[in-house]
Amino acid sequence: MIFVTVGTHEQPFNRLIKKVDDLVADGDIREKVIVQTGFSTYVPKHCEAHKMMSFDEMQQALKDARIVITHGGPSSFIEALQFGKVPIVVPRQEKYHEHVNDHQVEFTKLIAKRMNNIIPVYDVNNLLNTINDYNEITKIKNSGESSNNKQFNEKLEKIVTDLLK
Repeated sequence: MIFVTVGTHEQPFNRLIKKVDDLVADGDIREKVIVQTGFSTYVPKHCEAHKMMSFDEMQQALKDARIVITHGGPSSFIEALQFGKVPIVVPRQEKYHEHVNDHQVEFTKLIAKRMNNIIPVYDVNNLLNTINDYNEITKIKNSGESSNNKQFNEKLEKIVTDLLK
């Protein structure tokens, strides 16, 4: 299952939602897709759509998803990371009237460079290739089994265990 979330910002993010819906309609995506549409005005015809989702619904979708596609809002992709997912991040862009400025683009670039734990997609026309190559791309990302957090926790656990001996 692919889970798409655009957050709760009041400007629509039709560009992403329509692209995902078109990929499903064209048969390019064959698995179930759940979309949290927020304030977008485009209503998907080929995906399961929810304007808003409760905290529990969102957590379950993040947990169940094979792939999480999100906007560039930090809380959305941090949540995906907490579930061990490498999110595909499509930042909202000012030129498409999706946000008041391009801070999501800049933040996405910064996190991709510094942390290497997200997959940025700035042009939705590259989304299908990213989805198709997802398993290969994630092999070189810092998350899940190779995440710095996991390594830190394992080292800390060993230190504590050794101290208690």
